[in-house]
Amino acid sequence: MIMQRKRTAMIAVALAAVGTACGNSVGAPEFPTGFWQVDDYGSVLAVAADALETYQVTALSCMKDETATRSGNPGRYVTEGKDVLTVRPGDHPDRALLHIDGSPGDRTLRRLAGLPTTCGTEPAAFDVFWQTFQENYPFFAAKDIDWQQVRDRFRDRADLAEQRGDDAELFATLRDMVAPLNDAHVVVSAGDSGFFGTGRPGTTIPGPQLDQQVKEFVQRRDLQHSLTEFANGRIGYADIPGRDYGYLRVSSFSGYTADRTFAADSAELDRALDAIFTADRLGRLRGLVLDLRVNGGGSDSLGLQLAARLTDRPYFAYAKKTRGTEPQPQRVEPARIGFAGPIAILTGGSTVSAGETFTQAMLERPSRTTRIGEPTQGVFSDVMERKLPGARHADWWFGVPNEEFLTSNGRTFDGTGIPPELTEPVFTDEEFAQQRDSAFDRAMQWLTSGA
Repeated sequence: MIMQRKRTAMIAVALAAVGTACGNSVGAPEFPTGFWQVDDYGSVLAVAADALETYQVTALSCMKDETATRSGNPGRYVTEGKDVLTVRPGDHPDRALLHIDGSPGDRTLRRLAGLPTTCGTEPAAFDVFWQTFQENYPFFAAKDIDWQQVRDRFRDRADLAEQRGDDAELFATLRDMVAPLNDAHVVVSAGDSGFFGTGRPGTTIPGPQLDQQVKEFVQRRDLQHSLTEFANGRIGYADIPGRDYGYLRVSSFSGYTADRTFAADSAELDRALDAIFTADRLGRLRGLVLDLRVNGGGSDSLGLQLAARLTDRPYFAYAKKTRGTEPQPQRVEPARIGFAGPIAILTGGSTVSAGETFTQAMLERPSRTTRIGEPTQGVFSDVMERKLPGARHADWWFGVPNEEFLTSNGRTFDGTGIPPELTEPVFTDEEFAQQRDSAFDRAMQWLTSGA
């Protein structure tokens, strides 16, 4: 689908998203109806005044995807899944911009004369799968993977599975092709035939059981009382007993409301932060422990919204790019009410996706900030959800990340994750067994030392 979703490999939860829309160019060009290629996102749009149709494309294939209907102002469309897409004119009649709510930045559109000639064809499932990664996945070199060699190795096996109608073997083939990537944003979902997703070796993908275990442990061991919870339990806050310091836990950047739209989640995040950062608390708060050690991701825009509450000065957050597009810088602009004092950010291998882009957005925070714990998971991109051709595969899909998030000096943390500045174990069996929380204790030491 045209909407890219942040997913951990083991949690198939769709995350709708939005950000700041780009303004019209001077002279208010004509509304961009017609056919449009989305640069570097494997998609074509058929844009009309009342509807927008999306197509998934590669050099070999073109498959109809979703239809979004107009909602409100011209150029604004909403899918059945409540994804909000906004199309705006560019600076040339053959250029336009696409914004997806919850995903910072815009995507460049190039006008086409019509749909690709591959629409209506049905290549082999293996070819569409391989070609989609070939055209979009940016990390083969960094992970020392020869994708052409992968094609040569697995092509005959996949062809035989398709000829026999052996869906279990076809799924196993696709799984084995991408397993060496060790990428939590690479997913293969094959209906009843299986589901594949994995994290970086040595890490744990967050889920409800781990989240609950950790929350109860922190409340008992670190806080000696319960958190005040907001946003469907995804945000929790407590004053640290006997000290003028606070503890803020964020386990997700999505799912804050039953509505599950970016607009509703954004409003709920503001409500939670208003309740936490009251005038009285801001007047006495000397430092904050910000716990992201179990964070399953969500909307990058919500991460920037939180970052805006944690600074009193604007600063560079990160720049987004794909293999063929220029980096789009994103900035943190201070909100009207927030905290600009010292912050100790706790991270680990279960800090995933939007939890990581938020952490990256805090790297150049002007106020005193440090990171404590272990490296994050190492997956930052939105995830393109792709279909396979053929009625037999109607309920199959696979996920392909295609974006890089750059620091101000051009560095990325994909694969390795963002390292801590102060290394401590994070929720190991030994830590649980001995009732230790070394990262939390180090955070309190760092905050109170004034170093």
